[in-house]
Amino acid sequence: MMAKEEKKAPKLRFNGYTNDWERKKLGNVAENLSYGLNLPSTNYDGNNIYLRITDIDDESHTLNRDNLTSPNLGKFDKNILDYKLTENDVVFARTGASVGKTYVYTPTDGDIYFAGFLVRAKFKSSILANFVFYTTLTSKYLNYVKVTSQRSGQPGVNAKEYGNFAISITDSTEQFRIISLLKKLDGTINLHERKCEELALIKKALLQKLFPKKDEFKPEVRYKNFSDAWEQRKLGEVASYRNGKAHEKDINESGKYIVINSKFVSSNGTVRKYSNKMIAPLNKGEISFVLSDVPNGKALARTFLIDQDDTYTLNQRIAGILPKQEVDPYFMSTLMNRNSYFLRFDDGVGQTNLSKRDVTEWNTFYPSHAEQKKIGGFLQQLDSLITLHQRKLEKLKQLKKFLLQNMLI
Repeated sequence: MMAKEEKKAPKLRFNGYTNDWERKKLGNVAENLSYGLNLPSTNYDGNNIYLRITDIDDESHTLNRDNLTSPNLGKFDKNILDYKLTENDVVFARTGASVGKTYVYTPTDGDIYFAGFLVRAKFKSSILANFVFYTTLTSKYLNYVKVTSQRSGQPGVNAKEYGNFAISITDSTEQFRIISLLKKLDGTINLHERKCEELALIKKALLQKLFPKKDEFKPEVRYKNFSDAWEQRKLGEVASYRNGKAHEKDINESGKYIVINSKFVSSNGTVRKYSNKMIAPLNKGEISFVLSDVPNGKALARTFLIDQDDTYTLNQRIAGILPKQEVDPYFMSTLMNRNSYFLRFDDGVGQTNLSKRDVTEWNTFYPSHAEQKKIGGFLQQLDSLITLHQRKLEKLKQLKKFLLQNMLI
C-alpha cells in the first residue's frame, strides 16, 4: 500500500482554503529577471529616483528617502523606460553585504529606476508581488541566499540563481488574504516603532530641561518648591567604585546568575550570558557602567541599574558604581548614561578603556536628595513606558516572524 502523499500546504490557513500549493521556480513565475542600469554618480536633475542597494532599509525594506539620488536620465542613450519600476515588481540585491535584500515597488513611491547591482523581477498577474516579497522574509529564502552567495571573492546571487529559487504558490485570492493580514500587522508594527521613537525624543528633550546646561548651576525646568543651586561634586565623593572580574571560563547558558557585560548593558538586558558562579555579586541600587568599547561604539559609558539582589554578577571591563545615601540611584544612572564627559575619551581610532580615575574624577552637578528622587522617579516612569512599548513592538515582530514561517511554505 502506497504511503499517503504529504499535503502541500502551510500549517496555518484561512477557513475555506484546502487546495494544494504549487512549487515553482521563481524564474518560471516571473516574466523576466533583469539587471539594472549602471549610472555615474553625477548629472542629477532632481526629477527621478535612482534606486541602489543602500537606498533600501535593512529592516523595513522600504526606501531610505534621505539617501535617494536623481539622475539626469536624458544623458543616456539606452531605453530608460526598460529600467523603470512598475506595479508588481520586486527588486533583489545581488552582491555585497546586502545580498538577498528585497524591495517591492509601490506606485506611491514615485518614478523609480533601478541600479545595476539589483535584479528586477516582473511578475505575471496571477502572482502578487507582495506575496513573493513576504516569501523573501522567511528562513527558507534567507538560507537559500546564504548558501548560494558563497563564492570566491565578493558574495553574490545573480539573476539566474534567483530564478532557481523554489517558491510555493497558492491562488491569487489566498495570496491576497495572506498579504492583507501581514500588511495590517506591518502597519501596527510601524505605529509602535514611531511611538518608541517619539518617546525617546520626548525623553531627550526632557533631559535637556531637567538638568543644567553647560556652565550653569540650575536646570531650565524645576519641580515646585525647589530653587537652590545644584552643587558640583566628583563621582568619587558621592559613590564608591569597583571593577568587575573575568567570567569567560565560567559561562554556562543554564547558569543561575546573569553576567553583566557590555552587550547586556548596551541591549538593556536583552542579550544575556549566564554563570553558575556569583563571582562579583551586584546588589539592588548599584549601577553597572561600561568602561571599554571599540572606536565610535554604542556601548561605552552605558549604564544599567541593578533592580534586585542575588541575580547579577559583574564582568571585567564593567564598573560597579554604588551611590551613597544622599544620591538617588536612578538619578545618577541617568546622569552617567552616555554622558558627554565619558564619550570625549573615544578618539574614534583605537579602543577606548576608561580608567578608575577617569570615572571617579568626573565632576558634575547634583541637587538635593529630595529633588533627585523627584527627577529620578519621573524618569523611571518614563523609561518604564518606553520599555513597555519596546516589548509590545518585539512581540509584534515575533508574531510576524511566526506568521511568515507558518502561513507560507
